[in-house]
Amino acid sequence: MAAPKHTGALMRRLSIVLVCFGLLGPVAAWSEGVLNVGLVPAEDPRLIIADNQALIDGLRQSLGMEIKPFVATDYNGVIEALRAKKLDIALLGPFSYVLAASIAEVDPIAIPETQKQGPSYHSVIIARKDRNIHSLADLKGRTFAFVDPSSTSGHLFPKTAMLRAGLNPDTDMRAIFAGSHDASAIAVQNGKVDAAAVADGLLDAAVARGVIKADEIVVVWTSDPIPGSPVVVRRDLPEPLKQRIQAAFYAMRDIPWSKGTIIKRWVPATDADFAVVRETAKVLNLDLRKMK
Repeated sequence: MAAPKHTGALMRRLSIVLVCFGLLGPVAAWSEGVLNVGLVPAEDPRLIIADNQALIDGLRQSLGMEIKPFVATDYNGVIEALRAKKLDIALLGPFSYVLAASIAEVDPIAIPETQKQGPSYHSVIIARKDRNIHSLADLKGRTFAFVDPSSTSGHLFPKTAMLRAGLNPDTDMRAIFAGSHDASAIAVQNGKVDAAAVADGLLDAAVARGVIKADEIVVVWTSDPIPGSPVVVRRDLPEPLKQRIQAAFYAMRDIPWSKGTIIKRWVPATDADFAVVRETAKVLNLDLRKMK
């Protein structure tokens, strides 16, 4: 199978340190008393900070450090910030972790369990009910929104499912990258695209906020379980600090996290947990070693 045309663009994007890193200021490899935390842009950046405020406050209280959150313009912005040592820890998606691990010295330490799901979640493809889309085959010739090239549930898993079903998103439909899960869902709600891929939990959050009207949307496809989004730490941080960060996450209980979602606890994570993500990436012929 030939490599999809988006792969080259993804590789190029991974080689760029975004100008927006300047928001973090000139920091050293690690600044004592300050912890720089990266957050992926799953939705509006202003909402990302608000959704993670309880987590930020919990880390500040537990570690006794200033916590500086950073939301990049896309997934790869956080990955590049980790590689450039502008961030100390980050909350990544499963595939963005796999990409980060291929170019940066990072280790996963924890995955959240919420009141709605365990340490895994699902990708879903949604469509407006009035578009008469009921299966993957019905997507042929339609407009479609993926989230981001580095999104697990918003690109990697749904695109793999399409290819396995004999549908090539690069030629059989008009696909775009919306940039966030919220943007993808809203594009469907507003009729700008016929269908889109999103994470099930983020779709639920959009419905809870009133951004999406559940009675106007149909779920066309649901993935197998995907390992949850990990917290990663830079490998070169002082070992005592890494142990304190791990302990801080494991001690957190019942943390509000986006509207209607509660993180009940954080469970340990290892690189082996993401083997299924690497295997899925092979279907798209993504050679992670070439993304350095």
